[in-house]
Amino acid sequence: MSVGARRDEDTDVLTRAKKPRLYKVILLNDNYTTMEFVVYVLQKYFQKNEHEAKRIMLDVHNNGSGVAGTYPREVAETKVKQVMAHAEQEGFPLACKSEPE
Repeated sequence: MSVGARRDEDTDVLTRAKKPRLYKVILLNDNYTTMEFVVYVLQKYFQKNEHEAKRIMLDVHNNGSGVAGTYPREVAETKVKQVMAHAEQEGFPLACKSEPE
């Protein structure tokens, strides 16, 4: 039996717990948020090292968006709210969204 599996003694049926659906957290480009702030956000909220944060920031800058990370829905939604609140507090219009993987 795998992790999350259980045996129902009454019906002798094997069931498995589903893995939660994952959601991508996506940062969106704008013409005002500094590259330095995007790198900072990626390091603070997504635990990216400097090299990875700069790579994602360049994806956002060059392609219009970049994936900051993939998480269960509740975690992704929390990260979106944290990033948007911090950006607003600092006066940046940085937008962030989550969508199913």
